[in-house]
Amino acid sequence: MITKDELEHYLYDADEEQLEALYSEAREKTIKVYGKNIYIRGLIEFTNYCKNDCLYCGIRRSNSSLKRYRLEQSDIIDCANEGYELGYRTFVLQGGEDLSFSDQDICDIVYNIKSLHNDVAVTLSIGEKEKTTYKAYFDAGADRYLLRHETADEEHYAKLHPEEMSLTNRKRCLYDLRDIGFQVGCGFMVGSPYQNPDTLYQDLCFIDELKPHMVGIGPFISHKDTPFKDEANGTLKSTRILIALLRLMNPRLLIPATTSLATIAPNGRELGILSGANVVMPNLSPVRFRELYALYDGKVCMGEEAAQCINCIRERISDIGYEVIVDRGDYKA
Repeated sequence: MITKDELEHYLYDADEEQLEALYSEAREKTIKVYGKNIYIRGLIEFTNYCKNDCLYCGIRRSNSSLKRYRLEQSDIIDCANEGYELGYRTFVLQGGEDLSFSDQDICDIVYNIKSLHNDVAVTLSIGEKEKTTYKAYFDAGADRYLLRHETADEEHYAKLHPEEMSLTNRKRCLYDLRDIGFQVGCGFMVGSPYQNPDTLYQDLCFIDELKPHMVGIGPFISHKDTPFKDEANGTLKSTRILIALLRLMNPRLLIPATTSLATIAPNGRELGILSGANVVMPNLSPVRFRELYALYDGKVCMGEEAAQCINCIRERISDIGYEVIVDRGDYKA
């Protein structure tokens, strides 16, 4: 575990030479466990309806300007089938907390994907549920669950979320998921409003305590239809530093180079990998809906971010000395 002084040093005082040494050490740790393999996940954003009203999120329930959509179950299966043909062996089903999808609906979708393709992993990222619901998803065949904790500081959490949401419940969900047997992912936004070194250090301490299999972090990017529309965005530099520090904390973590990184810098995905990330998650959602899953402004969702452009992705990753492989990409215990 790093110290708070080390965290502050890298964020505020380290020169370029020291940062390059940090990134290099993180790469070495990654390569020792996973080689130069980069795992791809096909992202299916199947609904932008959400019952929650998180202050930073473009699909929050109060955003009346957003055109809403939800995919039919058959559409989701079609996305997975297309992704399988393209070489994807993990599918991430992500959406807002949309109450129109029952627990049985989710179980059926997972079961059907796994029945069609028994060599794939299915990851869910659909928010806070009761433990019995998570167990039903697991029994249906779901392998992983992503639930960003967003911040491990109670006061900070309250500034980012509506009163009905709590950090206590968020953490309860993550521990329930671990108890059930999921590969669990948590994470946070870098540069979110009111964030400071103390809150970031609490994030790292919580991750060290939870011992997740995956940690997803990316820069905060504001959305024009949220209360944080005028807040400054997070930075590429801070995100790279935190990716590297997470890698040093746990060399076995699965860490994505996120879409938000690719949004704030054209080579953001590559720089994430060169800082210790080893996962990319291109978009498999139907083209006509991709721009509507607008968590933040300017989201990259077409062109080389699209899952169908797998050859473009392979070439760009090959150019920095890494290789995209056809594999589930499980956590290596």
